Amino acid sequence: MKNSTLRVTVFVLLLVSALALTVFLFRGSLSVLVAEKVVAQRLKLEIRQDLTDGLHVGLCGAGSPFPDEKRTGPCTLVVAGAKLFVFDAGNAATRNLAKMGVNHGQIDAIFLTHFHSDHIDGLGELVLQRWVSTGNAQPVPVYGPPGVQKLVNGLRDVYAQDQTYRVAHHGEAILPSSGFGGEARSFDMGTAQDMVVYKDDNVEVRAFSVDHAPVHPAVGYRISYKGRTVVLSGDTRQSAAVLAQSKGVDLLVHEALSAPLAQAIGDAAVKVGRPKIKQLMADIIDYHASPEQAAETARDAQVGYLLFNHIAPPLPIPGLEKAFLGDAPSIFKGPMRVGIDGDFISLPAGTKDILVSKRF
Repeated sequence: MKNSTLRVTVFVLLLVSALALTVFLFRGSLSVLVAEKVVAQRLKLEIRQDLTDGLHVGLCGAGSPFPDEKRTGPCTLVVAGAKLFVFDAGNAATRNLAKMGVNHGQIDAIFLTHFHSDHIDGLGELVLQRWVSTGNAQPVPVYGPPGVQKLVNGLRDVYAQDQTYRVAHHGEAILPSSGFGGEARSFDMGTAQDMVVYKDDNVEVRAFSVDHAPVHPAVGYRISYKGRTVVLSGDTRQSAAVLAQSKGVDLLVHEALSAPLAQAIGDAAVKVGRPKIKQLMADIIDYHASPEQAAETARDAQVGYLLFNHIAPPLPIPGLEKAFLGDAPSIFKGPMRVGIDGDFISLPAGTKDILVSKRF
């Protein structure tokens, strides 16, 4: 019996060794096969396939101009039924949207809050991928306040040579030159407090002016779909306009900057001989809302959920999120979260549910 067991053990070891050797010798070919399956699965991915009918909000960029491994430049995905919208396009927008399962070619429109570089420095790549990924024959609509036309035209100029190369290489049948770039859809608030900038049977996008002076114009957005609502504050001081638009909404996505943490960065900069950074930190405090102020808005508007984005300064060390929030949890008693890239909030139609998940 012992000899029989030994023979079986030796046989199994030899078999495992042979298999391991085969895998080692053919690892290149096997890797290609695995890669093909992974690529096929990714190409089939379409974010709306696994979502219930409703309003869904994802952070494709929860950060600010500061480098933060968990929070890249500002970008918010909104899925409203069958519509795919992107609000602002920070530096990792295109890549993070892909990680969320978004087919760039199916983006219906892009909306911009203002023209600070961190909100637009990924726009060129996003517009290009929206054209290339599915060979769109029509440019993507880009909504924004006055100045958006100049921005969209400038990007067309910057990428003009690239367009020429790609169409010459692939041909009009694959990449129609008519689909290149964006189509500016400018709206001017004038003296109005707010205005509808997009509407179809079930979706309404309303823009409203916010206070980000000296940056002007600057807007936030309220998106409604089948009775569910979300407000995106954009960059702003504590704002009566944000409060008015947020009354009773399901989700408030509000920017926030921690003054104590910004001041700590300024003090550290002085110690290493970089005093101008201290002044920069002092300057940025006065045109952003604090977490406590955002919490006051959420409380007074009686929102269902408060999600912080445009997190500044960065929070690279565990425990800093609590320091960032300060007294906000004692002000707003509802659920809140300091956003990171990949956060996803679902508001199913016909319910009051608020479902929190991660897309990556």
